[in-house]
Amino acid sequence: MSTVHTDIVTPAGKVYEGDVHMVCVRSKNGELGILPHHLPIVAPLEIALVRLKHEDEKQVDYVAVHGGFIQVSREKITILSEAAERKADIDVERAKKAKAEAEKQLDTLHETSEGYAEALKKLKRSELRLSTAALNDTVPEA
Repeated sequence: MSTVHTDIVTPAGKVYEGDVHMVCVRSKNGELGILPHHLPIVAPLEIALVRLKHEDEKQVDYVAVHGGFIQVSREKITILSEAAERKADIDVERAKKAKAEAEKQLDTLHETSEGYAEALKKLKRSELRLSTAALNDTVPEA
């Protein structure tokens, strides 16, 4: 089985670097599953989970990615995001607090109000952090 080198990079630096068998990510146009030697693409990403499956197909790394772009070449996958966090680096208490604050903001704002889109984005990010932190690091047996 072959692998592809994968980097996840933010303005603060590299969040992930390694060789993986498959990268699963949600683009603005839907889910992508990228294997080694994939045709080159560039796609905008949603605020979503990135799953990095290893060659043994039992271990998987999870990274919460807050938008950005994925660039795929035959030799390398690069994800550029304004923010990204590995599962182990997520502060669950901080994410719970951010979620409660975002929900409170959304309760007081109308969909057309200034600040509504930012509060919704904050809610999505905090929910992604919480769901990522709760994941298991192994792929279930079929």
